[in-house]
Amino acid sequence: MAAALELFGSHAGDEISIDDVAERAGASRALVYHYFGSKQELYLAALRSAAQQLTDLFTPPETGKPLDRLSTSLSHYFDFVERHEAGFVALLRGAPANRTDEVSQVVDEVRRLLTNRVLQEFGVTTPQPILRITMRAWISAVETAGLDWLESKDLPRKDLESLLVDHLVALLQTTARRDPQTAHLLKTATTLQTTP
Repeated sequence: MAAALELFGSHAGDEISIDDVAERAGASRALVYHYFGSKQELYLAALRSAAQQLTDLFTPPETGKPLDRLSTSLSHYFDFVERHEAGFVALLRGAPANRTDEVSQVVDEVRRLLTNRVLQEFGVTTPQPILRITMRAWISAVETAGLDWLESKDLPRKDLESLLVDHLVALLQTTARRDPQTAHLLKTATTLQTTP
């Protein structure tokens, strides 16, 4: 999987062959075909592996204040981004030829899981549309920030993580002016954050 993610994360999908993956993995072409059948199946399996690792790492700690737990989750997220750069890039920037419905479903499922985990941190299980859209926009910002950071690394990672927590709070403050559910969420989170 690591060899496939590395190749798919750094090259266009049509530039990569099963032979390339087999060579990079130190395996035979026949073995790769035996387990995956086609390049598309290998690509999907590699993406699912990366997606599972990423969502597992985004699980917040059981204790602590809401924004502190979110900050810890973001730190784990960026641990993945940093350690598995190719997998992260492949997950979010798969070549257009590889953007099948199945690939889109994998990426969308990751986004949905991450959005739901953040909402659950704030005690929301059924968000109203405006809150759902706000959270999805923030998840997209986190993804984009991760890709930008990998390209430039001109901002210390901890500063980026802190910026993203502040970004979420600012988005929620704006949304709270239009949505009672978000206003309640923000008030609850702020109260819990300041309680000793």
